[in-house]
Amino acid sequence: MFDRIKSKNKSGRNYRKLKQKIKTARGRKISSTRWLQRQLNDPYVKQAQAEGFRGRAAYKIAELDDNYGFFFPGAKVVDLGCAPGGWCQVALIRTNALNKNPNAAIGRIVGIDLQEVEPINGVELYRMNFLEENSHKKILNILNDKVDVVMSDMATAASGHKKTDHLRIMALSEAAANFAFDVLRQNGVFISKVLAGGAEGKLQKILKENFQRVKNTKPASSRKDSSEKFVVAIGFRGKSY
Repeated sequence: MFDRIKSKNKSGRNYRKLKQKIKTARGRKISSTRWLQRQLNDPYVKQAQAEGFRGRAAYKIAELDDNYGFFFPGAKVVDLGCAPGGWCQVALIRTNALNKNPNAAIGRIVGIDLQEVEPINGVELYRMNFLEENSHKKILNILNDKVDVVMSDMATAASGHKKTDHLRIMALSEAAANFAFDVLRQNGVFISKVLAGGAEGKLQKILKENFQRVKNTKPASSRKDSSEKFVVAIGFRGKSY
């Protein structure tokens, strides 16, 4: 598909001139109309459509990799909450999972999600509830080896209550981190979406105990009005408990 995608929009187009307005249709909430308008006028959405990626989130993981360099040819990657597949697409390219470069090692990408994901050539996709009992054991059996990267963009359905949503996201991030402790090889990397809101202390503590470096960042491709950020834990050294 592409040798290496660009993480930032460099087309130079003036998207202000292309801005579209959506009228509120009968039966559609004002909030839904605003979301549609934002999608239609989002340069990263436009770029994803033009370049064949399944959403603007592809540029978030690409930018994180540009900054921290966790993808490499031959890397084995697990993507938790992988739908619709944008992160897998980026990992596929950067790990040489399709053997586009015959002189480099071949990567492996495994995607897990609660919902069905449209197939991606070169990606192993599994539908399962990550939080269900025995799900971790099932994934371990699928992998049958240690991996280099565990990444999580998992989210729960919004409840409309910010504090509740924040706590739910953090619970998913902590579950993903505990899974990573079981599958990462030495010096492996863990990436997870979190929400700013004051409940990140527990996650930060366990990551700092188990990784050499822990970075918190907000990619340029994250919407400015979003409270999401990403934690990147580098250099796995093993559980301390």
